[in-house]
Parts: sequence; C-alpha cells; structure tokens
Amino acid sequence: MAWAWLILGGLFEVGFTTCLRFADGFRNVPWTLGFLVSVSLSMLLLDIAARTIPMGTAYAVWTGIGALGTVIIGMIWFGEPFTVTRSLLILGVVACIAGLKLTAH
Repeated sequence: MAWAWLILGGLFEVGFTTCLRFADGFRNVPWTLGFLVSVSLSMLLLDIAARTIPMGTAYAVWTGIGALGTVIIGMIWFGEPFTVTRSLLILGVVACIAGLKLTAH
C-alpha cells in the first residue's frame, strides 16, 4: 500500500507544480489554494510512504514521478519542446523509478 501512497503523492507533486505556474506570485487565490492543498497532500503521502519504504528510495521515486509528470504536462499543455532526446531522457527517468521499485526491500 505504501507504493500506492507514494505514487499518489508524486501525482500531487505534479499538481502543485502545475498550480504554481498559474499562482502568479500567490496573487491568484484559486491557484494558490490548489497549490497549498496539492503540496500538503503530496508531502503527507510521502511521509506515510516513507514509514515503510526507505526514505532515500521514497524521495527519489516521489521526485521522479513529479519531474516526469511536470515535463509531460509542460509538453502537452504548455508547448514545451517535444524532441527525441527529451523523450529518451524521460524514458530513462521511468526506468530509474522502476529500478528503484524493483530493488527496494
């Protein structure tokens, strides 16, 4: 169950980075509230997962999911470059996350 909490926490990390893009220096109240809720849930779920999963592994997977999701959101919705090199590097991040999951005890 800890891995499910960790993945969900990583997805909330994507949520808070996306909200941060629109928070406008925290002047845009709805996006700021979305950021605060997302970051709180993301950290809470990381904490819960790290009670079972080694902290280094949990943190690496959590940040990897957040980074991967944020890059994908940026390419799909914000017109960030989509190149073969970026795609291969994203696959590398996915492979590293999967490797950490497979080697965690």
